[in-house]
Amino acid sequence: MTAVPVPHRVVARRPETADTVTLRLEPVGAALPDFAPGQFAMVHCFGRGEIPVSVSSVQTTGGLAHTIRSVGAVSEGLCAARVGDVVGLRGPYGNTWELERARGRDVLVVAGGIGLAPLRPLVLAALAEPEAYRRINVLAGARTPGDLIARKELESWATACTGVTVDQPDADWRGDVGVVTQLLGRAHFDPRNTTAYVCGPEPMIRATARDLAHHGVPLAHIRVSLERNMRCATGHCGHCQLGPLLLCQAGPVVDWNQARPLLSVREL
Repeated sequence: MTAVPVPHRVVARRPETADTVTLRLEPVGAALPDFAPGQFAMVHCFGRGEIPVSVSSVQTTGGLAHTIRSVGAVSEGLCAARVGDVVGLRGPYGNTWELERARGRDVLVVAGGIGLAPLRPLVLAALAEPEAYRRINVLAGARTPGDLIARKELESWATACTGVTVDQPDADWRGDVGVVTQLLGRAHFDPRNTTAYVCGPEPMIRATARDLAHHGVPLAHIRVSLERNMRCATGHCGHCQLGPLLLCQAGPVVDWNQARPLLSVREL
């Protein structure tokens, strides 16, 4: 990894929702070290600053993809980037989903909103090697149909995708309505032999982990991706601290038995 942003050119831009885009990036010169599913980069918008963004696609040639929602000055600038523009990347940072822990077990992926983006590389890796896992389930939820990302891919994952749901349907929606945890009842998994991967808004993570534990999934086999204000990505500034954890190093992916007691403290 490097502390200096490495120039990457935008080679493709795909709008996902009204405020979210996926940028495919390739290095202008030397590539960064390989990223793994679950890790993140500090993505630099020249003239505005940088923000942490998990990878939504990894390539062996050094190319990456990041799915970014416009919520502030930096992300707004990145979402406005066009093909040919140059951004900066630092990384890789953080740990991984550790998909290898699920070998021989059921894989259960639960995503809320843009939380599907960091889980996308994990799903693709699992689907590329289906014989390594017992069953693969993907559950995805969003606030409205317009907030769903990677909709075509969700359709292409139909053999693994147990369901997609939205909180607020529109007139054209023909799918499930309600929170994503309601889909757990139709997923095909053996709780004691399941490794679950969860990403989304923190309330959704709490509710999903709670329900998975209620179904009998061991807490140590529920992996969640947490989000805090990461600024330096090197563990020096302390902005991403969650109790004893610095999430830019010990996270962003942690086991629920480690995260649960920390997220129960309101001040953290």
